[in-house]
Amino acid sequence: MNIWAGIGICFLSFWFMEFMAWFTHRFVMHGLMWSVHRDHHQGSSGFFEKNDLFFLIFAVPSWLFIMFGMMAGNDWRLYVGLGILLYGFAYFLVHDVIIHQRFKWFRNSNSTYVKAIRRAHKMHHKHLNKEDGESFGMLIVHRRYWEMVKGN
Repeated sequence: MNIWAGIGICFLSFWFMEFMAWFTHRFVMHGLMWSVHRDHHQGSSGFFEKNDLFFLIFAVPSWLFIMFGMMAGNDWRLYVGLGILLYGFAYFLVHDVIIHQRFKWFRNSNSTYVKAIRRAHKMHHKHLNKEDGESFGMLIVHRRYWEMVKGN
């Protein structure tokens, strides 16, 4: 496969995952699997949460796409799996490190984008139950949150 086609597939897969993450968060985590996601909204006593198990929802398909893509001579599946993997890294960095600060690496950012995603996520977490949620995405931030943090 042409490397540029592979990079394009990887890029499209990465951005597709933002919409998959939104859908999964909105309808699975705040739906059928609320019992696993609940501790993320209502707190847990340790470093790990039951909610951390959701990484498998995306890690397993990524691994399978990469594995089967490599077994088939680095076909399109490899690049889909890499796009999912890169999204997983971005999710970890943005959600666990920047937003929830589970690791104290980027605590004092003055970036308007970082402030907007933190505000959107704070608005999401003001709802302690599965109903009446808002802002289910991660990387794409609604304009109203940008407007809330401009000038701050």
